[in-house]
Amino acid sequence: MTVLERGLGRGTIGMVWDDAPYPMLTVDSAGIIEQANEAARLLLAGAAVGVPLARVAPAWLSQAHREVCAGRRVDQRAGQRARGPVGGPVFEAHPVHAGRDRVTWWLVDVDDHQRAVEELRAEREWTAFMVEASVELLSSLNMERCLEATARLAARRLADAALVVMPLAPRQYAIVYCDPRGEVSHERASVDPRTLPGLAEALQGFPPAPIRWVEPAEAPGWVLRDRGGEVGSVAVTALPGHGLAAGALVLLRRTPQAGFSDAETVFAPLFTAWAGAAISVARLYAEQAAIAETLMAELLPPTAPPLEGVELAARYRPAGDSERVGGDFYDVHPVGGSGRESLVVLGDVSGKGLEAAVLTGRIRNILRALVPLADDHHRVLELLNGALLTHGDPTSFVTLVLASISRRANQVVVRLTSAGHPPPLILRNDGRVEPVHAAGTLIGLVEHITSVTEPVLLEPGETCLLYSDGIVEARGGPLGDEFFGEERLCEQLRQCAGMPPEALADRVQMLACQWVGAGEHDDMAVVAITAPREPSHGAPP
Repeated sequence: MTVLERGLGRGTIGMVWDDAPYPMLTVDSAGIIEQANEAARLLLAGAAVGVPLARVAPAWLSQAHREVCAGRRVDQRAGQRARGPVGGPVFEAHPVHAGRDRVTWWLVDVDDHQRAVEELRAEREWTAFMVEASVELLSSLNMERCLEATARLAARRLADAALVVMPLAPRQYAIVYCDPRGEVSHERASVDPRTLPGLAEALQGFPPAPIRWVEPAEAPGWVLRDRGGEVGSVAVTALPGHGLAAGALVLLRRTPQAGFSDAETVFAPLFTAWAGAAISVARLYAEQAAIAETLMAELLPPTAPPLEGVELAARYRPAGDSERVGGDFYDVHPVGGSGRESLVVLGDVSGKGLEAAVLTGRIRNILRALVPLADDHHRVLELLNGALLTHGDPTSFVTLVLASISRRANQVVVRLTSAGHPPPLILRNDGRVEPVHAAGTLIGLVEHITSVTEPVLLEPGETCLLYSDGIVEARGGPLGDEFFGEERLCEQLRQCAGMPPEALADRVQMLACQWVGAGEHDDMAVVAITAPREPSHGAPP
């Protein structure tokens, strides 16, 4: 008795043997069957205990048994395995020595085995394809890439060529086509989906309509793409999105057979679901990005327009490398007040990031409405203060500097009012740097504000520099914890006498950024107002 028989018992071993899915039989050295399970009895009619193997088995199996018992190899390439037909199918017989004078044979249907191997291989290929598809479809939020990937993957695995149709506007569709060579083309076209049976239903919504097989003769030219003779069948299926159809997938096959294989029936719905979800997410992201871009355009610092009789340059750098707007801002209004002056505003709102940018946009809109009152800086600041106190956050405030600019012969007059903001600096031609003490109350915290307006006269080549505290409070230096400071800024400006406003604004921003290095910094805004050296024709006396 074997160890297995002692452990499980002969009755249990017999049950396992008899229920084995493969035909199994034990034959002694004389060729007499000692044991045959149910599968063997069904395969070899008459196989039973005591029956000669040669009577019920094909000759190749009997010959193989004799050779195994004699110690000879059946086939040098297959070891002691033997192969041959039993009825119609081909079986492979594997011998196992069950003792000195007995051999147990178990038989495998080669066709079934090969079929199972092929099915496993095909399933592995489909699984690998789905992994590749999920990675390619879900790794990008670019809508065009998602459409292209969907068409290319479908043409490679589900058809010979494929089209992805996505609605854009009434009768306007994005069509992405992948030809049999794998080349992808994009186009926007005005088409009627009713010209292709099943397409209108596929584009309607959720739940998606079932796949529709169409005769090529029923497909319009914009679908067949001049390949009518090469197309044997056409399939139309939905690309389901999040509650709405993201589009439709049109498959073009050379074979005339309409229908999916068993594997395609399983994996095609998974692929279209993933593709539809990816396209929906990418489209939603694109729409939100377009909305954000439109709103952002109103918040971005403007390009400084040319002002008559004065040279002007402005620079802005937000706190974060990935940000485009922040709490610092500047605006340039060519006509302010009575029309004889231009108005430049530079400000810094409390906070950072998106909330500061929203407050910045609100303040800029209010100031834009107050430009007609720009002759009176204090009145403008009072009205802005009242608007912020009435509709703003109690903790939100802004510091400002207003600069009204007019030309007097070859000189430029700048009226400056500072509301809690760092003092403007005047850079004279001889290198002197003079701060303008136009002090005032910051805006948005207290009901009553004070302000002082200070006029400054610029000779040709002299500059008035407006800047936000992000410049002087830039923290860095050798130890990384020291402010750049107004004193260091003035020292650097003394070396910039006569510099054009563009170069001066660039240098101030560059100095602050170099001081910070790789460290964090606040928003930075700089505006340089320079009296031109060349006389302005037609300037008022």
